[in-house]
Amino acid sequence: MSTYAPHRSTPDADFEGTIVPGLRADFYRRPDGDRIASVGRYSYRGRDVLMAWGYVDEKHCRQHAVHSARGWTEVTDGCPEVRFDNGFEVRTPDGEWLRA
Repeated sequence: MSTYAPHRSTPDADFEGTIVPGLRADFYRRPDGDRIASVGRYSYRGRDVLMAWGYVDEKHCRQHAVHSARGWTEVTDGCPEVRFDNGFEVRTPDGEWLRA
C-alpha cells in the first residue's frame, strides 16, 4: 500500500454493481508502466473486510485478500465471492463465509 497514492473514497459503495449501504471503499492508484495499478480497500461499518487489486482498465480485480478475526488471508487470484442476502458477506479462500 505504501507505493499507492489515495485516489478517492466512497461511502455506501457499490460492489460488482450492487450498492451496499455501510460499505466504504477507499481506492488507491500508482503508475505501472503504461498502465495504472489500483487497489480498493473495503470496510463495512468501520471494520476491514477485503482488499482487491488490479488495473483501472480491467473490469474485474486480479487478486484479493479477505480480513477475518485472524487477520488478512493470503492474497488469492481473482475477485472475492460476496453475497448480500443478510448484509454483506465475503467468502475466504478456505470457503468460510464471513459476515461483515
